[in-house]
Amino acid sequence: MNGMKITSVPHPLPAVVWGESPDSIHRAREATRAFTDNLTPAPDPERADTLLLVVSELATNALRHGGGRYTLQLFAGPDTLTAAVSDLSSAAPRDRTPDLNGGSGGFGWHMIRHLTSHLTITPDPGAGKTIRAQLPR
Repeated sequence: MNGMKITSVPHPLPAVVWGESPDSIHRAREATRAFTDNLTPAPDPERADTLLLVVSELATNALRHGGGRYTLQLFAGPDTLTAAVSDLSSAAPRDRTPDLNGGSGGFGWHMIRHLTSHLTITPDPGAGKTIRAQLPR
């Protein structure tokens, strides 16, 4: 052996949040913050804040456009942070022109696409879909 020591750093089990009301967005953000705070090594604080924003937008979009319920799962790999949000709608997210005057939204999907390094949309068996948003750790 060349004196190199390889250690395994355990990663926490994925965090899971179920939501079906606007109050659940707050729980999703709290779970995301707790998840990133407990990672070893901890992600860069700016990266953790970015994941928090992505989770908030994905969960909000699932409530507004995805059938009113969602499941959030958070995963950490050695080089990545991943948020997976499943909802009841099989319709893929679509770009909308942001509403600058009426407050009806249109910013979230643009923001999610801009902030993440990798996005996948997977149809669920039956109905629904899962959006996986990945960021570098």
